[in-house]
Amino acid sequence: MKIDIKYTQFKPTEDIVEHVVKKIGSLERFLKSFEKDGEITVFVEIARSTKHHKKGDVFYAEATFETTPGGKTIRATDTQADIRISVDNVKEKLKKEIRRYKDKLIQTRRR
Repeated sequence: MKIDIKYTQFKPTEDIVEHVVKKIGSLERFLKSFEKDGEITVFVEIARSTKHHKKGDVFYAEATFETTPGGKTIRATDTQADIRISVDNVKEKLKKEIRRYKDKLIQTRRR
């Protein structure tokens, strides 16, 4: 699994980069079954939604990947006051979507 991180209106620190790689990288065990056709690239965008606001939900995180080339796209987004919490929420949302998609695949195979 490859993680491609994009930053918008945001200067990353080493801690944030490590946090993103650790959290999103932990999804690799769920994605192993999709990597038969090739390596999956997860595109992660971390942004500060506004420059002038100091409080509130100003940090935005989004993660997107395709299950197979030309296959289903799975995407999760979250906006929070802290970027780490936002990344954690995106990870949990992606995990739910992956499980839901895998369950759907299993159900269609059984029919």
